[in-house]
Amino acid sequence: MRINFIVPLMKQLKHQIESLSKSFFQEVQDIRRRLHKYPELSKEEFQTAAFICKKLDGYGIPYTSGIAGTGVAGLIEGVDPSSRCIALRADMDALPVDEKNETEYKSAHPGKMHACGHDVHIACLLGAARILMQVRDQFAGTIKLIFQPSEETYPGGAIQMIEAGILENPKPELIIAQHVINNLDAGDVGMKAGPYMASTDEFFITVKGKGGHAATPNQVTDPILIAAHIIVALQQIVSRNADPVIPSVVSIGKISGEGRTNIIPSEVKMEGTVRTYNETWRNEIHQRIEKISKALAQGMGADCEVRIAHGYPYLDNDPVLTGKLFGWAEDYLGPAHVRTLEPRMTAEDFSYFAGRVPSCLYRLGISDYSKGINANLHTDTFDVNERCLETGMAMMSWFAVNLLAPEKRSDR
Repeated sequence: MRINFIVPLMKQLKHQIESLSKSFFQEVQDIRRRLHKYPELSKEEFQTAAFICKKLDGYGIPYTSGIAGTGVAGLIEGVDPSSRCIALRADMDALPVDEKNETEYKSAHPGKMHACGHDVHIACLLGAARILMQVRDQFAGTIKLIFQPSEETYPGGAIQMIEAGILENPKPELIIAQHVINNLDAGDVGMKAGPYMASTDEFFITVKGKGGHAATPNQVTDPILIAAHIIVALQQIVSRNADPVIPSVVSIGKISGEGRTNIIPSEVKMEGTVRTYNETWRNEIHQRIEKISKALAQGMGADCEVRIAHGYPYLDNDPVLTGKLFGWAEDYLGPAHVRTLEPRMTAEDFSYFAGRVPSCLYRLGISDYSKGINANLHTDTFDVNERCLETGMAMMSWFAVNLLAPEKRSDR
């Protein structure tokens, strides 16, 4: 007679994770507040990395530090550790934002703030690491913990860690990332299979004309006027050239010309972003930006330089993996607390991992509208309902043990 013990095993693990998440909440909250108070920008995460290493030492988790500068990778070995490997990823860097919140954990570094929730990501992964160490005799394989630097700044820490060998020794067969979002309540999670976040590129246009007195416009080649024509013309790329079923954005975010009320400058600079979900169309947008900008400038008597900084690819969540995570999230939280998300035109360098192994980036709700905690990411009033930390560490742990649960546990 063959008796299947996998169902009661997972129920037992669920109860353990629930209990451990509650037990570790205070420590994980303290971790998040410490990280929030002392944020570090991209490529500067030295103290953050040192703090992570100290915590991993305390948990008895071996790690490698200094990957791609400040990255850290830890390993948690379960039963039969060489059988499989999965990875859990958190990003580490803060943003150049001056925090306006007045809390006991407000940023102590003026002009630097964890305004994108990376402090939450680190805290949740450390909490999950501690939980997984407690239950490591109940899953088979190895869990690689990836603490990634420089998500917010090109070329991105993900590709740099990949080039440094993070996907080898051992090689993870899949990677999961968790990211906060402000349009879900704390305690809820959301995810979307397939294309979820856009590619992102930056473009820089310089129009060089002939400046002069604003009262004699006939004697100048006005780069401000030419720049205005270029800005308007670039909008036709999306409105008239893009396939309507492919999400696309071409936006100018900055224009500068050092003139005055009565001085037309000789040069105007513009900066913008390109977002889409199709690599062929992405390259065509680049070509159209250059062609339109140069043709208009030359037609109006000026020169034009165009530089395009190739950024992150679009993020494609593996459908099979995402489907599994969605079901397991419903099992843990209940269907009312798991949402199917819409595509976003924001970007994430986690897409580099997703382009190499099956991956999923899902969302952790952080809002509490009753307390006014719902500010958008990348704003100076961003904050979280810290109860999300309990959900966050539990989800990472629950997904990991489900992915590494033996296919069959039986007795004869």
